[in-house]
Order: sequence, then structure tokens, then C-alpha cells
Amino acid sequence: MSTPSVEPVPLPAKRRLAQLAMLAFAVVITLGAYANVGLAIDGQIPSGMLTYGLSLGGFMLAAYLVLAKFAPWADPLILPLVTLINGLGLVMIYRLEEVKAFGASANQQLLYTAIGVVLFAVTLVVLRDHRALQRLTYTAGAIGLVLLISPLLPFIGEDINGARIWIKVPGGQLQPAEFAKLALLVFFAGYLVAKRDVLALAGRRLLFIDLPRARDLGPILITWGLSLGVLILQKDLGSSLLIFGTFIAMLYIATQRTSWVLIGILLFVGGAVLAGLIFDHVQARWEVYLNPEDPELFVKTGGSEQLMQGLFAMSEGGVLGTGFGQGHPERIPLAISDFIFPAIGEELGLTGLMALLMVYALLVERGLRTSIAARDPFTKLLAGGLSFLLAWQIFIIVGGVTNLIPLTGLVTPFMSQGGSALLSNWILIALLVRMSDAARRPAPQAIQDEGMTQVFQR
Repeated sequence: MSTPSVEPVPLPAKRRLAQLAMLAFAVVITLGAYANVGLAIDGQIPSGMLTYGLSLGGFMLAAYLVLAKFAPWADPLILPLVTLINGLGLVMIYRLEEVKAFGASANQQLLYTAIGVVLFAVTLVVLRDHRALQRLTYTAGAIGLVLLISPLLPFIGEDINGARIWIKVPGGQLQPAEFAKLALLVFFAGYLVAKRDVLALAGRRLLFIDLPRARDLGPILITWGLSLGVLILQKDLGSSLLIFGTFIAMLYIATQRTSWVLIGILLFVGGAVLAGLIFDHVQARWEVYLNPEDPELFVKTGGSEQLMQGLFAMSEGGVLGTGFGQGHPERIPLAISDFIFPAIGEELGLTGLMALLMVYALLVERGLRTSIAARDPFTKLLAGGLSFLLAWQIFIIVGGVTNLIPLTGLVTPFMSQGGSALLSNWILIALLVRMSDAARRPAPQAIQDEGMTQVFQR
């Protein structure tokens, strides 16, 4: 009797249907929000709602089909969660466009979304095995550094709103730091996998903490110097915080040493205090943080007006909000980018903001679950680093607009208008999806056993 051939077990049809249902639900919520905005402003459903809905639904269906083909075992929640956040961001930008505020353009953001989905698909198709990135550890580090310093170069660098974080490209500007952070995370993951045994060694013991050896402080000091350089030369507090904070988190994941976290906090506080004493732009941020209600700071260029208007808006929204299309987001400077979170808070209230934060938290949780389930240390570090990067960015944004921490100039992932952040975040999601597929895919023996069971059941 010949042995029956064993075919790989396909993803259960019920699971595929569940993924599609969640994706459709996210698009339906977006369409409902569009209708709400139109009814509140003009008393009628927006004429372009069907176009927006079909476009967004078509883009996400294309993303799902690529995911189903090239990463079928990936976490089924990641794409629907991103679709919901991206869709609500489109709605808020459309709402600002309707009141002719800040040059908002929902069509432009929809175009960026389409390009982001293309990059998502290309990443999944080209990067069949994410572990290949480990072989490019130092190449990724070099690319990240070049991208990070490129705005400082003459002719291509551009200074906007006091920060030199942009480069000129045909048709507009590009913020290379958004892509540099992904390259640097690949470098951090590869480097820490190779050096984690050395970095985990304990030196002297201080109270209840095992301090690292002095000779092993080089990586954290270099990263600290890099983040200070970004803060001082480019006046980019946000990227400085993201880079250093994410490296410390990945260092902790790799070594499980609390001492690295404490050293990182001390270095950051010391660097921030030093920069505040020496550099005017850092001192100005600190003054706004301490005294946002000061009338002199309110009217000063780069002062506290945007912060106070954001706080007023969230206060006006209360618990349930004024309703989509019934607030005054045009009063908030930079509501289209840095301050889109308070603009949403006015119209959806505290309840809406908490729901939005829960969606972000669930997205981060799925990334961390991928890190825990990963079978190799490189995947654990990279998935954990990307998840922390997303969570850290949300904390910095929300903390800044609520005056919990000084303002940094970061934008809300997938919601704020702009191409650089949106495109880089879609690539980030593609990397998480690829690693999730690898972590959740059944082992070959398990697939063979299940296949044999199906054969004999026939």
C-alpha cells in the first residue's frame, strides 16, 4: 500500500471569513463617521462618502489578499486594527478640510494610504524570511545614520517651524527620520543578539542592583550621544526620545537587566537638563511645559497656544464629546498633525479617546504577543522593539498634548496628515505581520500530523 501524499494544511475557512468580517467592520465604522461629519456640517451625507469608502475598502482588501497569500498565519487582528485607525484619521482630516483649516486634504491622505498599502504589500512579497535582515545588521545601521543626518546636509535639508528634520524631494518634503528609526531598530536587534551575553554580565552590585561592567557601557553611551545630537542639531526632541527609549527597551529585553533601564533614565535626565541649560529651543519647551497658562508664553512664537487650545478642546468635549462635525478643531493650531488627538477628543470626548487608546493598546499587545511567541532571539528583539516603538510614540504624543511631559512634535501614527510617518508605519506593520506569520505558523511536524489525520478521515 502506497503512502498517501500529504499537502500543507490550509488556513481554516472560518478564520479567513472572520478576518474579512473584522476588516469590513472597520471600514463600516469609518463610513459611519464620514456620514456623521457630513450630517453635522451640511445636514446631508457627503457626496464623496461612497468614493472614500470604496477606495479605503479596496485598498484594505488588496492588503488582505497579499497577506492571505504571503503571510496566511499572521495575527488576524493587526490589519483590521490598523484599518480602523487609518480610517478614523481620514475622517478627521476630511472634517478639517470641510472647515478649510490648515490646508487639510483627505484626497492627499487617501493617496498616502494607497502608497502605504503598496509598501506593505511589497515588504511582504519581497521579505519572505525576516531573519534575512539579521545578515544586514551593520548595513541597516549605516542606512539609519545616513537617513538621520541627511536633513543637516546643505541644499537638500530644509528647516520648517524651527526644526531641521526635512529633506527636499520632488513634489514636497520627506522626513527621513521616520524611515531611519526602522533601519536603526533592525541594527539594534541584530547587534544585541550578537552581544547580549556580554551585555548581560554583571559588574559591581549597588544595593539590590547588579551594575554592568564599565567596559560594556559603550553601546548605551554612543546611542545617548546620537540622540543628543538629534536633539541639539536638528531640534527634534521626538526622534531623540524615540531612538534612545527604544534602544533601552530592547537592551532590557535582550539582557533582562533592570540596571540598564536605570542607567538609561539617568543619562536621559542628565542630557535633558544639560541641553535645557545650554540651548534656547530646549529651554523654551521646558518653560511652556511648566507654565502653559502664562499669557506671555501663550502669544509667543512657538509658545503654549497650541497646548492650551488643545486642553480647552478636550475640556469642551467632556465625557461623550460634542459629536463628529460639531466641535471647533480649527481653533487648535496644528490640529492636522501634532494635535489631532485633542481635536478628536473634543468631538468624541473622553470615551472616544479611551476607545482609540484601547485600539492602539490592542495593536501593541498583538506585536508583543508575536515577540513572546517567536522561536528565535532576533525575532523576539525586533518584534518587541517595533511594538515598543509604537507604544512609546503614543505615550509621548498623549503625554505632550495633555501636558504630562513637554511637547515633542511627534505625530499620531496612522492618523495625522503627512506621508513620511504614514508610509514608515505601514512598513512597520508589514514587518510585524511577517514576524507574526513566522511565530504562529505550525511546526512542519504538526502540519504533517494534521494532514495525515485529514487523509485518514476521508
